[in-house]
Amino acid sequence: MRRREFITLVSGAVAAWPFTARAQAHGIKRLTILMSVADDPEGQARVAAFRQGLQQLGWVEGRNVLVEYQWGGGDPARLKIQAAEVAAMMPDVILAGGTAALVPMQQETRSIPIVFVGSVTGFTIFEVSLVGKMLEALKQVAPGTARVVLIYSPTNSNAADYWRSLETVAPTLAVKPVAAPVRDADEIERACAALAGERNGGLLVPPDAITTARRELIIALAARYRLPAVYPFRFFVTSGGLMSYGPDTLDPYRRAAGYVDRILKGEKPADLPVQAPTKYETVINLKTAKALGLTVPPTLLARADEVIE
Repeated sequence: MRRREFITLVSGAVAAWPFTARAQAHGIKRLTILMSVADDPEGQARVAAFRQGLQQLGWVEGRNVLVEYQWGGGDPARLKIQAAEVAAMMPDVILAGGTAALVPMQQETRSIPIVFVGSVTGFTIFEVSLVGKMLEALKQVAPGTARVVLIYSPTNSNAADYWRSLETVAPTLAVKPVAAPVRDADEIERACAALAGERNGGLLVPPDAITTARRELIIALAARYRLPAVYPFRFFVTSGGLMSYGPDTLDPYRRAAGYVDRILKGEKPADLPVQAPTKYETVINLKTAKALGLTVPPTLLARADEVIE
């Protein structure tokens, strides 16, 4: 995997002055966090995990580090504007949460050290090969599934890899894969409605800023059209989704604090190796399974890390 460093744009420096001047006046470090997700409970939990990691390493906000927060909410246009603002702030280090935050950041700066979470370098939050594992889980909980739709944003840099992973595994499970690139709520609704007209259909929802931001809609549509679906993270299931298989979303943010600490103390970003997720979990919502008329196999329940009843 590639490691990236960034170049700062001079434009916008005046707007960034208050953040920069405050830190310079007190001789403390400056950190900017650009999150591709919304400022909701899940987004706050990720940032809280990161802040906890920083505190454990001796970094106290307002004392020896100033932190600026930006929330993209899964909106590419908004993230592009925010990335320019972040580059203009000229912080000592940037934490980019999600691939959707990476892309515009890459276009804006090459000299500021970046620690990534959930993208192609730094701390990955999802391995694309797990899409195949998600399909296997879907077939276990809904063995009659014969057609599966992969819902994803076409702007996601991992989209092609998600599709290749699904194409590789689908024939071995007698499933026809269907790609459903979506850009907004209307396209998500059309994709689910089209699948509802097919017999034995199911949904796979890999990690994506757009699908994460619209997760409540996807979960509601899956319930309306009685579509079994497997999601990437636990918070989809606690919101009413059927099942998730994927990594713990908070652990990489705790670990990312260690990289920020090392960079602020002088280490070069290029010397820090890419790290993959270390904790994976299966979460099942039995109430949703019952509503869909599905019986979860005892073997799958036994392997689940959490069962919501």
